[in-house]
Amino acid sequence: MRLTRFTDLALRVLMRLAVADEGDREAPPTTREVAETMRVPYTHTAKVVARLQHLGLVEARRGRGGGLALTPAGRRASVGGLVRELEGPGDVVECEGAVPCPLNSACRLRGALRRAQEAFYASLDPVTVADLVTSPTGPLLIGLTGGRRTDG
Repeated sequence: MRLTRFTDLALRVLMRLAVADEGDREAPPTTREVAETMRVPYTHTAKVVARLQHLGLVEARRGRGGGLALTPAGRRASVGGLVRELEGPGDVVECEGAVPCPLNSACRLRGALRRAQEAFYASLDPVTVADLVTSPTGPLLIGLTGGRRTDG
């Protein structure tokens, strides 16, 4: 299974915010700063942040002292649940596209792939966003962000 770039970026944004230092004198990171750290275009990052806000995982504050922060729900979020939500419904292969597969009515591959896809998600279900930033990932992200970090 291959994740879309959108889902990949969303997970990386959540990881970046999981190590942001909310309690320090430093302001929380902005969308632009997160985009620069992750080396992705600002416009893509802004779309991802908007979706994560809509899901209640990220809070964005405007103005002086504003920036992005991971919500408690974002920190506890299941990676499997996030991937399901962000990838949306659908099969690994397109059986009923513009040119439907001639095997569609009697195909066993579609069911096998659907079970494999669910096993993939299920293996990610117990992993939380907070789990993703334990060592060695968290310290690497802290280095990329200039040393700012929250506990947790």
